[in-house]
Amino acid sequence: MTEKQFTIVREFDAPRTTIWRAWTDPTLAAKWWHPHGLVTPAESVQIDLREGGSYAYNMVLEADGQQWPTGGTYLEVRAPELLKFTWADPGDNEADAPVVTVSLRELAGDRCEMTFHLLGIANDSGDEHGVYDGWTEAFEELDTALAS
Repeated sequence: MTEKQFTIVREFDAPRTTIWRAWTDPTLAAKWWHPHGLVTPAESVQIDLREGGSYAYNMVLEADGQQWPTGGTYLEVRAPELLKFTWADPGDNEADAPVVTVSLRELAGDRCEMTFHLLGIANDSGDEHGVYDGWTEAFEELDTALAS
């Protein structure tokens, strides 16, 4: 039986330390921790970057103000190469929460390869409001943030 999971691999035109900061600095995270059409207010992002620490943020639909609070617990933190954390709605049982692993590899020319793995949700690419496409759009938002 195959577990529900998917992996997205992306290359960024930025050094690994910059991509690490994008994942771990609340001000930077607010610029891209959401798919297209949503925003993440900077004041909603909280990061306690340590194993056992938590993070939280709130995505807001610009059109009508609908909100999606999100958060979890850091399971492993190895700067600047690896983050592993639960990813859920506040109040969910974290024992059942999906787990995200982000691995960052430095590439030549001040570039970074990011491997994003989500365990606990199947690849739902193409589904309306799918998690796979939502993360893909968030990484496009990160590209935009890096360019500015």
